[in-house]
Amino acid sequence: MSRKQVCIQGLGFVGSAMAVAIASARSANGEILYDTVGVDVDSPEGIKRVSELGQGRFPFATTDKSLSERTDQCVRCGNLTTTTDSSVYALADIIVVDIPLNIDYTETEPSFDLSGFSRAFRSLTRIAKQGALILIESTVPPGTCDQVLAPILQEEMDTRGLAADAVHLAHSYERVMPGEDYLASITHFWRVYAANSDAAAEVCEKFLSSIIDVEVYPLTRLSSMTASETAKVMENTYRAANIAFMDEWTKFAETVGIDLFEVTSAIRIRPTHSNIRYPGLGVGGYCLTKDPAFAPAAARQLFGISDLEFPFIELLSEVNQSMPLHAVARLSELLGGSCEDKNILLCGVSYRGGVGDTRFSPVETFARELRRQGASIQACDPYVSIWPEMEEEILSELPVASGLDAIIFTTGHTEFRQMNLIEWLGVSRPLVLDAVNVISNRHRKKCREVGIRVESIGRGTGL
Repeated sequence: MSRKQVCIQGLGFVGSAMAVAIASARSANGEILYDTVGVDVDSPEGIKRVSELGQGRFPFATTDKSLSERTDQCVRCGNLTTTTDSSVYALADIIVVDIPLNIDYTETEPSFDLSGFSRAFRSLTRIAKQGALILIESTVPPGTCDQVLAPILQEEMDTRGLAADAVHLAHSYERVMPGEDYLASITHFWRVYAANSDAAAEVCEKFLSSIIDVEVYPLTRLSSMTASETAKVMENTYRAANIAFMDEWTKFAETVGIDLFEVTSAIRIRPTHSNIRYPGLGVGGYCLTKDPAFAPAAARQLFGISDLEFPFIELLSEVNQSMPLHAVARLSELLGGSCEDKNILLCGVSYRGGVGDTRFSPVETFARELRRQGASIQACDPYVSIWPEMEEEILSELPVASGLDAIIFTTGHTEFRQMNLIEWLGVSRPLVLDAVNVISNRHRKKCREVGIRVESIGRGTGL
């Protein structure tokens, strides 16, 4: 029996991992289920991802050893290939859409442009074979599938002289978490899905059940694709709100002189509050930064509702965007009132530990403000060699500490958590500001015993 073919449109952080997860899927007797083709655009970045994944190398820095191993294994087995040739979509039984949709979330009235996304979708519907499933994994504004994509699908089926349900449409958002459990966040995690028909839902359920351990992590079907889209946006908004909540208490703790990590750990003991966040540099990453803005923008642009207000979303976005600036203000205070002419090292530029993704990293805001204030900065990150947003090279290893006025831990990489700060600094005594809690209480105490000043975001001075 021939294997079904699955195409993944877009080989970014989600699409590349999804391609490996699908190619790894096996039947109960261990047989390969899918021939998986990763597809990306014919651009320098797309060609690079296609080339690396096609040669068995995961195209992004990752601490997930199983993901790296599976990538190589799938390519060696011959059921994971890559291309920039979009004609392969015509052969696919399932097309998984993993292309990003951006939104201008910094404006008072956030807005998005669906024209490019719609064109890419239309190109699929024009050549998709009968019975194929187009599965939207991309995070999109609520209402996109039902109000924009479904009508396009209907138009193209009419043009082709096919029944409206000749090609299936479904939405199932990913919950990918780059890091040590990168691959497992696809294969061993809960999924929500919805479709434009019962038949499409059945196809979608069968497909998802073949790559996810649904016995432990059962699927949840929602009543509409708009509901599924809303679930993803609402999930990420909740997480962003949690971070904003902690941002406010961080400033309070620093002002009155308490350890907010101690406080938060005590609160976490209560089961209903176990997911409260710890202090940090603010919200970061491609999803949590922009996704809250999708709801107010969708209300206006897709549903024509102009009088629906989102004061909470507006406020949490404002608070989160200001947190890196607070960290700069704290650093300036600790340096005697100014960062001007200070030599500062940033330890980490990615948005979270264990990944090399710098998109919407709060470290960028932090770095730009330091430079605006006249500081001289350099950055080190074991997962990033080029910082695209800043257009500069990044050190892969910690430099000699002599000559530094301050060292800021801005990303929670394991490498920073495990390092011996005393050994690295030697006789140098720059100010150390831990913005992401990588220095343990024990190590912080030892540093202070030898004259190293260590301060933290979320702790009062000297704590």
